[in-house]
Amino acid sequence: MSGIQDWIDNEVKTNDVVVFMKGTPAFPQCGFSGQVVQILDYLGVEYKGVNVLTSDDLRQGIKEYGDWPTIPQIYVKGEFVGGCDIMREMFQAGELKGFFEEHGIATAAPAAANG
Repeated sequence: MSGIQDWIDNEVKTNDVVVFMKGTPAFPQCGFSGQVVQILDYLGVEYKGVNVLTSDDLRQGIKEYGDWPTIPQIYVKGEFVGGCDIMREMFQAGELKGFFEEHGIATAAPAAANG
């Protein structure tokens, strides 16, 4: 692996939930990243946001690392979960809270997305 791949690998493996996104959790720079932040915040999941706009190497590196062409990318316990569409579908189906809990990730949200 290259230096950036090693760095990404370390981030994925040392944080329970990592979101490689455009912008930061406090200031998402694209709608898809913003939707992921809203979902995770709603569920009360602690996560680390990594701003891929800080480096072209990072932005390209994460696409290669996950073999996924788009950003954001979400990793849970070292495994690639998906992007915005997958997260949104799991959330709307009421599966996301259970998914996090099955992986030992604490949530602080109601069980159903529609409340």
